[in-house]
Amino acid sequence: MEMPKPDAAILARKSEIVAGLRAFLPGDALVSDPRETLVYECDGLTAYRCPPLAVVLPRTTDEVAAVLRYCHQNAVPVVPRGAGTSLAGGALPLEDAIILGVARMNAVLETDYANRFIRVQTGRTNLSVTGAVEADDFFYAPDPSSQLACAIAGNIAMNSGGAHCLKYGVTTNNLLGVTMVTMAGEIIEIGGAHLDAGGLDLLGVICGSEGQLGVVTEATLRILRKPEGARPVLMGYDSAEAAGQVVSDIIKAGVLPVAIEFMDRPCIRATDEFSGAGYPDCEALLIVEVEGSDAEIAEQLGVINQIARKHDPVELREAGDADEAARIWLGRKAAFGAMGQINDYMCLDGTIPVSELPHVLKRIGEMSREFGLDVANVFHAGDGNMHPLILFDANKPGDLETCEAFGAEILKLCVDVGGCLTGEHGVGVEKRELMGSQYGDVDLEAQMRVKDVFDPAWLLNPGKVFPLSVVSARMDVAA
Repeated sequence: MEMPKPDAAILARKSEIVAGLRAFLPGDALVSDPRETLVYECDGLTAYRCPPLAVVLPRTTDEVAAVLRYCHQNAVPVVPRGAGTSLAGGALPLEDAIILGVARMNAVLETDYANRFIRVQTGRTNLSVTGAVEADDFFYAPDPSSQLACAIAGNIAMNSGGAHCLKYGVTTNNLLGVTMVTMAGEIIEIGGAHLDAGGLDLLGVICGSEGQLGVVTEATLRILRKPEGARPVLMGYDSAEAAGQVVSDIIKAGVLPVAIEFMDRPCIRATDEFSGAGYPDCEALLIVEVEGSDAEIAEQLGVINQIARKHDPVELREAGDADEAARIWLGRKAAFGAMGQINDYMCLDGTIPVSELPHVLKRIGEMSREFGLDVANVFHAGDGNMHPLILFDANKPGDLETCEAFGAEILKLCVDVGGCLTGEHGVGVEKRELMGSQYGDVDLEAQMRVKDVFDPAWLLNPGKVFPLSVVSARMDVAA
């Protein structure tokens, strides 16, 4: 494959930086061949691509510190990367930046069942954290759809959630402490396996900071005992509005399921054909799961089924055993892969008050007709974390731009009804120019001042989160 020739100045700069990094890194920790760095040109938001200057793959916190120290001293931008599954362009490289990937840092460092925590290197995948403790009847609660591949580093950066976050919370609710390396190469410990520390909530600042403040290399995570049992119920409805109202009514009733998942007709059809789950022919489908003892499950499902029947379900199916439960979840777990087989799509991540679900779903349908692009809705309905999939043709001129404009209007709608731009995917490059729709100038300035403290030269993950025009104007004033 013939690669495009970079600018001479960039080549010279690359040669200098690669030589500097090679002087202290193990040979296999540095990737600089353009054919190999091409693998890192994008993340899960594949619409944007840019090969990095080089890629560094350390194995220890000390190696990370050495790399950041060198880059700080030589003004080299650094883009932290976990598994590259970000759907918001959070790990998108720049041609003058290095990628610092933590994928090789995947060890379990400590497990303490008495105090219910596990300490891991952050390159470890989400699902393998549970894999390390499940034989002893423990699990790690946050479960994003990409949990087979996504890394704890990215989960912390974006404050990821998942289907079961309604009951157990998102990453910030299950993160006890971190080891983080600042851009200057200083290794700091924040939080730990103990009760909340006094003073500023720095752990809360780090979680969800999208690699803007430092590189998290180790994490202390809360692990929980597996519940006695769990049972899902499937509900089909003739309208998205009816399904949305059921979700709202369940929450109002004071019942706390472990998960409430939503799929609309396009997604139901695609996932059923892909997985053979046997879903009903309907406009909207809910999967509601509860857990606990047999008595607790029966009590919760009694209330939920009573609410479900009030809205005339097309089908109401309660799992009778583990096989039936797995079949109910089968299509939902395959949803994103199933949609990817039939169309290019952009997955959004707005969050809204649960009471606004019927209105927002109706408005998204209206906007779909206005923009001429289909939408498939699949999301964590219990906490209002929506994931509309806008379908488009990447090979059709103008379709991507129309898709992005449509997506921006959906996200603005989320903010307008009292929600926010992101629930777990982060801002990245996808939503940075929309930040002004949620935050005023004073709010943005306060956030940027926090970055000033941790990364005064703004070398960490540049071009993300903050609107480029705001950053540029701020830099001009500072100069």
